[in-house]
Amino acid sequence: MIPFNRAPVVGNEQGFIQQAIESRKLCGDGPFAKKAEEQLKQLTGCQKVLLTPSCTAALEMAALLLNLQAGDEVIMPSYTFVSTANAFALRGAKIVFVDVKADTMNIDPECIAAAITPQTKAIVPVHYAGVACDMGTIMGLAEKHNLFVVEDAAQAIDSFYKGKPLGTIGHLGTFSFHETKNITSGGEGGALLINDVAMFQRAEIIREKGTNRNQFFRGSVDKYSWVDIGSSYLPSEIQAAYLYGQLLELKTINDNRRASCELYRHQLTQLADDGLIELPHIPDFATNNGHMFYLKCKNLEERTALISALREAEIGAVFHYVPLHSAKAGLQFGRFYGEDIITTAHSERLLRLPLFYGIEVAEVLSVVSAVKGFYA
Repeated sequence: MIPFNRAPVVGNEQGFIQQAIESRKLCGDGPFAKKAEEQLKQLTGCQKVLLTPSCTAALEMAALLLNLQAGDEVIMPSYTFVSTANAFALRGAKIVFVDVKADTMNIDPECIAAAITPQTKAIVPVHYAGVACDMGTIMGLAEKHNLFVVEDAAQAIDSFYKGKPLGTIGHLGTFSFHETKNITSGGEGGALLINDVAMFQRAEIIREKGTNRNQFFRGSVDKYSWVDIGSSYLPSEIQAAYLYGQLLELKTINDNRRASCELYRHQLTQLADDGLIELPHIPDFATNNGHMFYLKCKNLEERTALISALREAEIGAVFHYVPLHSAKAGLQFGRFYGEDIITTAHSERLLRLPLFYGIEVAEVLSVVSAVKGFYA
């Protein structure tokens, strides 16, 4: 069986976890958390990085930092995971879904521009497959209309827009360290990147249940108390230790994943040239971090048949997402602006192939053989 995903293990996680256990310091913001945050700062150039229990938690923190009120509107793609919308709906915001571009499945800046109203408070671009959205145009729209930008870079660690790390271009950025991502903090985890200096202090307070506990530990106040709304957004030291081990080997992990992507692309190019499938596109302004490899079938029926054929060959392949604007909660908490030309039609065609750190060349070739066999 070739699974769709295997959680990455590089070999030093267990040693770091053992060190954390022996330290008897297991709650959040311990030594390994600080080391992991420092690694992320060096990787991204961001001045303020806070580990979180998940990317969902990081997005929720972002929504709190924006001071969203009932009636505020937040623009995002419908083609994304539910957490992207949930975080802002929890604050009472109205989600405004817009269409994506066919070549990247990333949010279409023209659709963003058309959807902006006086109630718009923020734009949330999602870097699908770790490939950058057109951030230059998006940031231009945000500046013109005085809007916040929160980058959902869940899939995009170590990926860039015109040489700038994703997650560091908007006012806020979020990473995911779920076990399906390039690196993980033991199955779940995330990080919030704060690129607006004005938000630094409040982000610490929100993350510490609304208290100024961090200021107390730094000696800037003589006692800490409840000063704002917040929640418990700290991962444990065990999670941080696992993540630190993975961060040290990020280049090795991503190089391996990128090589697998290139092998897939090379082997499947003929099918694409013959017009049987479509392969991922990476714009000139973007890079590939090897997060996923997908293909697009002709239609939903063909994709369903291909998944079945791969399953019979003991190969795990999956699809996502069901567009949020078509879901029950999406209809309740949001609306789709404009015409759904790409989102639904292309989401029904897209199929993700197995890809993970350490997938063997023989496994990739087996998947390719099964795909070619189906189209033969």
